[in-house]
Amino acid sequence: MNKKALTITLATGLVLSPMSFSVDAAKPAPNEQSDHAFDNKVIKKISSENMYNNIALLSKQPRAGGTEGEYKAVQYIKSEFERYGYKTELQPFTIQEWDGGDSSISLNEQVFPGDVHTFEGSINDHVTGSLFYVGLGSKDEVGDEVAGKIALIERGTYSFYEKIQNVYDKGAIGVIMFNGEGRSGNSFGYTYEGQDIPAVAITREAGLQLVEQLNNEDVKGTVSVENAGTIDKTSYNVIGKKEPHPNKDNGQIVSIGAHHDSVPNGPGANDDASGVAATLELARIMAKTPTDTELRFVTFGAEEKGLVGSYHYADSLTDDEIESTVAHFQMDMVGSRDAGELIMFTPDGNKNLVTDLGASAGARISGAVDYGELGRSDHVPFFLKGIPAALFIHAPLEPWYHSPDDTIDKISKEKLQNVAEIVGAAVYQIARPDTPALENARVAPNPADYVFDDRPL
Repeated sequence: MNKKALTITLATGLVLSPMSFSVDAAKPAPNEQSDHAFDNKVIKKISSENMYNNIALLSKQPRAGGTEGEYKAVQYIKSEFERYGYKTELQPFTIQEWDGGDSSISLNEQVFPGDVHTFEGSINDHVTGSLFYVGLGSKDEVGDEVAGKIALIERGTYSFYEKIQNVYDKGAIGVIMFNGEGRSGNSFGYTYEGQDIPAVAITREAGLQLVEQLNNEDVKGTVSVENAGTIDKTSYNVIGKKEPHPNKDNGQIVSIGAHHDSVPNGPGANDDASGVAATLELARIMAKTPTDTELRFVTFGAEEKGLVGSYHYADSLTDDEIESTVAHFQMDMVGSRDAGELIMFTPDGNKNLVTDLGASAGARISGAVDYGELGRSDHVPFFLKGIPAALFIHAPLEPWYHSPDDTIDKISKEKLQNVAEIVGAAVYQIARPDTPALENARVAPNPADYVFDDRPL
């Protein structure tokens, strides 16, 4: 029998596959009291205070993949799994980190006094030519006059790719970009394959001064980028395993995860210390909760660099482990007071066992949770292996997303509690020993109606 082909037997004796959930969530479940009794074994133990404190600890500094900040977070998460009694593993993997090397600007043979940041992906080169201001760098603003010159561009409205490509197509030999309105600093910018041009970034204040200077005189500049390129660094996944009860082992695996890395310039309180805190809290509770299913709590590194950690973990699974893994629950950005409502995203926009369980748990706790279609997080590698997986997240996202303002003061304990309760109840529904894993269940919570929601992230 394919272990993923699960069925649910309701108290009425009706057998449902996961994809046939259609009971009206508004109607009281005939076994509602039993459902809540089971849920309470998990949700009554969940502490939003524990989660909040873990977010505060993890968000003291950025945790970008391959940095000391990530390594400190990894060691803390590992120690917590070990404290709960889990068999714990650090899974290292190599990531490509951009090193901007040495970049500089000179203007009319005078060294530019401000900070210069190399665009990620910039080629190494040394070019000299007149500066030419092209505004925001749209196709309408970039003309043939920029040929053989260094393009001065304002950030905003259009993507880095479009701006660079527009001036590159017209023959520009270098790029200086200054920050957009309302933005500070100069740590930004990407060039892409085929855009063989040296590109650097400066602050908005410095850029506006250059624009003013160009209004009064010609400026000859030099842009130099040296020793830029990629270097190898190490990131980590942290894995905590809980074996099932030895007399009730059904051979199935359920995994629960979040990513522990942040963007380089942000403390990542919501993205994704909140998901890690919820994962740790559920691991704490499940450590002493009997199950007939192996539980794996995993925090992934380098999600912000393209889901590198979760792909590495999924690729490390044996064929037997893939076959045995019946569900993966991913929590990403689950605590912001300023984000929208909870939603479950699947990569293909279809319901699966995880969304069925999540909707059912939500209906019992606070209201059925809707689902949508989205990749872009660590549920994707599981889906590609054929494992039912979903991302639990609030959408639309908060304004502080991927910024230095993603701080602990923006976290809602109520939202943390709600997501942890829903995911915890859903995991326990499938993992508790009396189901077993939803097959031949004597008592099983009723399914819930839930609908597709195309709201943006």
